[in-house]
Amino acid sequence: MRLSKIYNLHDFDVAARKVLPPAIYSYISNGADDEIALNGNRASFGQYGFMPKMLRDVSARQQSATLFGHEYSSVFGISPVGLGALYHYRGDIELATAAQECNVPYVLSGASLTRLEEVADAAPKSWFQAYLPASHAEVRRLLERVSAAGFRTLVITVDLPVSVNPDRYVRNGFSSPLRPGVGLAVQGLSHPKWLLNTFLRTLAVRGMPHLENWRASRGAPVLSKSVQKDTANRDSFTWEHIKQARDCWKGNLIIKGIMAPDDAQVCAKLGIDGIVVSNHGGRQVDCAMAPLAALPGIVRAAPGLVVMMDGGVRRGSDVLKAVALGARCVFAGRPFNYALAAGGRAGVVRALKLLHEEVHRNMALLGILHPYQADEVLIRNGSH
Repeated sequence: MRLSKIYNLHDFDVAARKVLPPAIYSYISNGADDEIALNGNRASFGQYGFMPKMLRDVSARQQSATLFGHEYSSVFGISPVGLGALYHYRGDIELATAAQECNVPYVLSGASLTRLEEVADAAPKSWFQAYLPASHAEVRRLLERVSAAGFRTLVITVDLPVSVNPDRYVRNGFSSPLRPGVGLAVQGLSHPKWLLNTFLRTLAVRGMPHLENWRASRGAPVLSKSVQKDTANRDSFTWEHIKQARDCWKGNLIIKGIMAPDDAQVCAKLGIDGIVVSNHGGRQVDCAMAPLAALPGIVRAAPGLVVMMDGGVRRGSDVLKAVALGARCVFAGRPFNYALAAGGRAGVVRALKLLHEEVHRNMALLGILHPYQADEVLIRNGSH
């Protein structure tokens, strides 16, 4: 992949589609049901515009931001997306080290295929995202493992009480675990570079990939005829488990998947350090409101929390709009995983630098010195 021919984050989507078998690409790209929430996430940014200020000295502009005691190079980061090692050989490591090189937050998914200890060794500043089980004993075991690995920031995703509707995945041949069969084999053979450089290389060097971090113990293999992914009893997961996690976890604790102001207020009462306003990229419940639309109300409801957001971010202007509405940091998942598939670690670095450049350029064009000043130039479309 000639990364010099990639000019923005949208281009990585096109490139990844060529590289990945349809089943694997489907896992990254698809949204829930009719994808109303997925499309709404992108459309929400069109509801806002900018009123640029002219003839400002913007030569000293910069975009660094401090989160939980660490100064990052910008106000955006990489969201957790599962199965990274299926998009590129050792993909979770490639994402983490690219983020560390560019000094932006990276969140390792609990549905990743590389042991969290390896990722922490390669990129010690990474955050870890967990899907906590409903068993209090298993919650403690998992958090003890994460802490022992050296992670200091834990993100708990709370918007997956049951498995999502699988119809779009099934249509494209994806399941979790993947089911071996003629259709999947044909997909692999028709994408020989992925088959040789990612899947077969992984099998040869590291063995069959497993969900290494779903629980304290090793989880299901990524390819199996009969094994089922463990999602049992997550529909009984409640705020009591979050209280337990707060008691157990001594580092920074972030709750991801908050969309309602009253849930944000509960987080504040429980001593949570930050929240990510998110509808899971439109992947969980369709017709959920866009995080950008929910963001202002949540910022008002929980002024003491570090409020962040993900969902639909593809451009530097998107980052600035979310920050203008109150987000301290803005995350994106799909585009950086497309970049991983298209170009490995170098692809992710390219994507991060492109977004950084867009934010830097847009600040100059808007007449501001830092993303946190974007609220001074943001207007609702149609406003005067």
